[in-house]
Amino acid sequence: MKRSFYIVALIMLVFFVISFLTNIIGPLIPDIINGFSLSLTLVAVLPFAFFIAYGVMSIPSGMLIEKYNEKKIMIAAFVVALIGSVMLAVYPNYLSAVFSLFLIGCGMAMLQVVINPLLRTAGGEEHYAFFSILAQLIFGLASFISPMVYSSIVSKLNAHDESSVIISALAKHTPSNLPWISMYWVFAVIIVLMIIVLIFTRFPKVELNTDEKPGALKVHLLLFKNRVVILFFIALLCYVGTEQGVANWISQFLLTYHQYDPQKTGADTVAYFWGLMTAGGVLGLLLVKLMDSRKVLIIFTVLAILSLSVALFGSGKMALIAFPMVGFFASVMYPIIFSLALNSVNEHHGSFSGILVTGIVGGAIVPLIIGWLGDQLGLRTGMCFLYLTMGFILSIGFWAKPIIQNKTISLGKKE
Repeated sequence: MKRSFYIVALIMLVFFVISFLTNIIGPLIPDIINGFSLSLTLVAVLPFAFFIAYGVMSIPSGMLIEKYNEKKIMIAAFVVALIGSVMLAVYPNYLSAVFSLFLIGCGMAMLQVVINPLLRTAGGEEHYAFFSILAQLIFGLASFISPMVYSSIVSKLNAHDESSVIISALAKHTPSNLPWISMYWVFAVIIVLMIIVLIFTRFPKVELNTDEKPGALKVHLLLFKNRVVILFFIALLCYVGTEQGVANWISQFLLTYHQYDPQKTGADTVAYFWGLMTAGGVLGLLLVKLMDSRKVLIIFTVLAILSLSVALFGSGKMALIAFPMVGFFASVMYPIIFSLALNSVNEHHGSFSGILVTGIVGGAIVPLIIGWLGDQLGLRTGMCFLYLTMGFILSIGFWAKPIIQNKTISLGKKE
């Protein structure tokens, strides 16, 4: 099959855009709380609305791809996200925010279902692992840049610096008391540009291998009877819940307990959280070539738990370092959990992958639990819930028994 590196580049751009739109929620939370006068529970409904969309749209998106081609689904996904972005930008209130984030989440879920098999086809099966890793690095890069862009734009709007044409245009369409709304105008422009690019792009035909195709309902029911499938689904739910539970509450935690400016220090710390997660992923890739991935998972998870402890109970300066270090040590969790899961079953990997991806709803559930506990007992106590999710992830390193183990390099030995 003919390879297309233009399509590969386009998919990398889509990964960037997904991450840019997704991981801005955390830095915005303090501004949303102040702007709409919300409790921690109510503001936690926003990431809940976003991530629950993955549970709602993942399976229907797979069914839609069977009927329509990838190009149409991707354009439709961006149109849905565009409606969500414009809705909040034009009608900035709490209810609009909930519906807006749900629609954006639906769009991002549709894109996630499409681009992974498309990447395998366009880049070539033999290069799929490499391009998947590259996609994760680009995803992390966008997560790092997004809060920086937010901080820069909001700072200029607050300072009434309209020397830039872009800032001047945003100022005219953004409420002066809600400068963070400007990000949703930025999102709308980015999405429109993506739609234009997609309209003029020709896509290759994607052909899934038999084992990659989503199975019938009876296949999913059969998998759900497997204890290992259930455990790894919970594991993915705990991972995404941990990732978002930390990222979404960093800025508010630093404001509440250390009085750091959420628009500058808070946003920067969230950016470093994602940036170090990307850096940690590179180190993790090297380590899994030197030792069993389960051992890597145990070591990194213990260090992530220790970093979280320092962030929650240390000084403000310690928290500024420790929160990003949680991201660094959490970096290996997703790829190791996913690979251990797929290597623990003999068949139906396509359906199993779909079940695992549905675990992204953990990003909806855990931040909501933290917010509710935060209202009752304080945010620090609420974030201690993360010890449970990280504890389950730690346990994987002890009970996982993959059929195929990751191949390691034996240093100093000749094969």
